[in-house]
Amino acid sequence: MRIVFMGTPDYAVASLQALIAAGHEVAAVFTQPDKAKGRGGRVQEPPVKILAKESGIPVYQPRRIRLEGLETLSQIAPDLCVTAAFGQILSQELLDIPRLGTVNVHASLLPKYRGSSPVHWALIKGEEETGVTTMMTDAGIDTGDILLQAPTKIRPGETAGELTERLAVLGADLLIKTIDALSKGDCPREKQDEGSMSYYPLLNREMGRIDWQKPARDIVNLIHGLNPWPSAFSDSPWGQVKLHLAQEEGHHGAPGQILLASAKEGLVIAAGSGAVRIKSMQAPGRRAMAPEDFLRGHPLPAGTKRMNGEA
Repeated sequence: MRIVFMGTPDYAVASLQALIAAGHEVAAVFTQPDKAKGRGGRVQEPPVKILAKESGIPVYQPRRIRLEGLETLSQIAPDLCVTAAFGQILSQELLDIPRLGTVNVHASLLPKYRGSSPVHWALIKGEEETGVTTMMTDAGIDTGDILLQAPTKIRPGETAGELTERLAVLGADLLIKTIDALSKGDCPREKQDEGSMSYYPLLNREMGRIDWQKPARDIVNLIHGLNPWPSAFSDSPWGQVKLHLAQEEGHHGAPGQILLASAKEGLVIAAGSGAVRIKSMQAPGRRAMAPEDFLRGHPLPAGTKRMNGEA
């Protein structure tokens, strides 16, 4: 089957690898333009582009595929397009080109968690289960017919980065099963139940600001749901710190009160209900580390009782 693949980040790499390994003809890859990242502003290629180049697959990087990619895709004339975290919305004109349509590998159990950050939001909202859906793409945002689904339990303490890696592998396997079924003409297809739909917005850095008035469980979910990006953070006696890993505890105190802070006992902060034990933190200009290691060289300033530094 002649396929055009559209994807950008690490999550999409597993699906492209699976297509190549299964012997499908990947005629071209569309991905986002290279971007400058990090403090040095070094231009980096998307992970999908790197794999495509290594595999000898032509790569196209339109800034707006609706305007710049239509003619190219028409000339390639694929049987099927596959998208996985591509990062651009396809117009109906583009969707009409592939003979069998466009299959998307979406990291949630649709119709729940439509949108661009389904893994993060499932963790933030405290879900116990998520999964991957292959769907036929239409002109809406994750509104097309469901083809196949693969559920998985969310592991205790799992972060968005870790869960995304698992779902990428699960999604790649599901994609190959979906294409095999489409080739045979016996792939199931079901319209989404709009009454069960949920959609959540793009993530931004400010979403990571911790409100210590909230229950400890919600705070822990936020910390794990925003790891590795954009990271949960809080003002503290040591400046604005990023919090990467945490667990809920049964201690009690005024929200934001520092209950424990030592190289021996670690760092525990009271929430609106319960408390949060920090397992990994990152102070300004430093690498992520266990609070015990950080506090060994940066003890809590005398008289400090709250995360904002107040006595």
